[in-house]
Amino acid sequence: MIARRSLLLAASAGLSVPALVREAKAQEVTLRLHHFLPAVSNVHRIFLAPWAQKVQAESQGRLRIQIFPAMQLGGAPPQLYDQARDGVADIVWTLPGNTPGRFPKIEVFELPFVANRLAAANARATQEFYETHLRDEFREVRPLCVWSHDAGVIHANKEVTRMEDLRGLKLRFPTRQAGEALRALGAAPIGMPVPQVPEAISQRVIDGAVVPWEIVPSLRLAELVHYHTEIPGSPTFYTTTFILAMNAARYASLPAELKQVLDANSGMAAAAMAAKAWDEPAPTVRAQVERRRDNKVQTISEAERQRWVDACKPVVDAWIANSRQAGFDGAALLADAQRLIAKHADAAA
Repeated sequence: MIARRSLLLAASAGLSVPALVREAKAQEVTLRLHHFLPAVSNVHRIFLAPWAQKVQAESQGRLRIQIFPAMQLGGAPPQLYDQARDGVADIVWTLPGNTPGRFPKIEVFELPFVANRLAAANARATQEFYETHLRDEFREVRPLCVWSHDAGVIHANKEVTRMEDLRGLKLRFPTRQAGEALRALGAAPIGMPVPQVPEAISQRVIDGAVVPWEIVPSLRLAELVHYHTEIPGSPTFYTTTFILAMNAARYASLPAELKQVLDANSGMAAAAMAAKAWDEPAPTVRAQVERRRDNKVQTISEAERQRWVDACKPVVDAWIANSRQAGFDGAALLADAQRLIAKHADAAA
């Protein structure tokens, strides 16, 4: 009898091992992260890849994030948000501005002469702003973090030191509000996803682009155009907002302990990490471009900057007026965005 009971216990124990193995395997999850830039880009190298590695390490290898750069899962950059919503990808990194007018509230950070010159301030301010004002705007997905980059720069095949130099200049713009600001300054803004910029310049479809320093190497901009114009101080001419968005159902399906790992690497922690992908390489890239014999880096004067601020004021006024028709108080959102930028500028300095 004792021998039989021992045999049954041993058999039961033996049967439990495969069950435990299956349970352990069920806890291992791979998420697919899709974005539009190449793997050599600073955003991929400095933010997305280290972030994915951090999540994997803190989950003890149970939560892996496989990154697909350069639209390797198919589609075009403006489709990325819907890919996260629909589950084509588990996570995407994208610009809300890729679909103009769809996310009107977050545009407050993209208005001319609102953002700080440093991503460290803009990223934290945008994330905190999301937590108060933008949850409904991005309700179709689960945002892991939202943020904004540092000061944008005008890169063109013509020297720009005054507003008059912009007249008729065909410049790629990243967001609707940046396009409106360029139009107010006399330029001819043309919208397109940033990966299309090099070919568009080569084919003379555009005369240049407004982008931050960090992306210049990825686009080979220093080879394609030779004039690079900065706008001094803060608030700066423009910024672009970003979102790291996850499919809501995919998040809900995760075990509680893996959700905790992802949550710990979301929100303000992730936004602050993302900011480094702009602030850290910018001085190095700028110095590299400045050393090139055929390139000229310059900064407009303070007096000229004020002319630009005055010319762009109607863009801000129009956004506020349109916000009333869209059912929200743009003036109140602008005031809060400016408050948060100032708050985090002190912390980032």
